[in-house]
Amino acid sequence: QVRLVEAGGGLVQVGGSLRLSCAAAIPHFSDIAMGWFREQVPGKEREFVAAINWSGIDSFYAEFAKGRFTISRDNAQKMVYLDMKNLKPEDTAVYYCAEGPDDAGGNSWSVRSRPADWGPGTQVTVSS
Repeated sequence: QVRLVEAGGGLVQVGGSLRLSCAAAIPHFSDIAMGWFREQVPGKEREFVAAINWSGIDSFYAEFAKGRFTISRDNAQKMVYLDMKNLKPEDTAVYYCAEGPDDAGGNSWSVRSRPADWGPGTQVTVSS
């Protein structure tokens, strides 16, 4: 059963913006942290991008994402978003939504260290 489905990827020019979304079919969605990772080269280790805690109050970002990317969530709709601006060619990657573990109290750090599940990913290509 697919629990996470990303959308919103596409081709964008340098400096442009995109909003990625992740629909979660998780009964206890509002209890867990959520995050975004990316894979720039197929087979390369996925790189952490951003995470958000269960309530949406606490979030943190990889250094490259600070100031350009914003993670948010809507617990009522079971959605997670990643707003990306000022995109660069090096942001080209497949972006994956990640579910945090059940046993971490929804702490935002938990999804970075122990992602429990992934979506199939959405391709983002930034052209120069």
